[in-house]
Amino acid sequence: MDKITKDCCVLWCACLFTDVGDIQSRLLDHRPVLQGEIRYFVREFEEKRGFRECRLLENLNKMVAETNEEVLPKCKECMQDNLCDIFTRLEAANHMTQRIQQRELEAQNSTRLQEYMERRREDWEEFLKEQTRLKEEVDEEHAKAVGRLSTQYSEMKKDLTKFSHF
Repeated sequence: MDKITKDCCVLWCACLFTDVGDIQSRLLDHRPVLQGEIRYFVREFEEKRGFRECRLLENLNKMVAETNEEVLPKCKECMQDNLCDIFTRLEAANHMTQRIQQRELEAQNSTRLQEYMERRREDWEEFLKEQTRLKEEVDEEHAKAVGRLSTQYSEMKKDLTKFSHF
């Protein structure tokens, strides 16, 4: 090959390699695109959202400071006042329940109460027996009434079949 042809081939190969290098860098190297996106995001955040976020954070800081300085001490003081009152009421209720339990134990141990309870138990058993007897009577009357009605309806059905031929 002559020298010009060789130079053309070398130039052509060099161009080809630079084109391949450019294609490779565009396909595989995303740094320029990412840097542009990062710059856009930072600019967007700083310009449009930065002040809003700062205002929100400042408002939250004020609310937290106000809560710590004013609301919490008031709540703590109110809780302390009411807690003492609740504690005294709880002690009184506990004392009353202990007295009630003691009275119940004394009453259960009382023989007179035992007699009354036994009498009431017997009365209850007698009442249940009476109710059972009354229930059986009502069931018996009901069965008789059902029997009468069924015979009456069967007779009426026979009479109806006699007149159905007309």
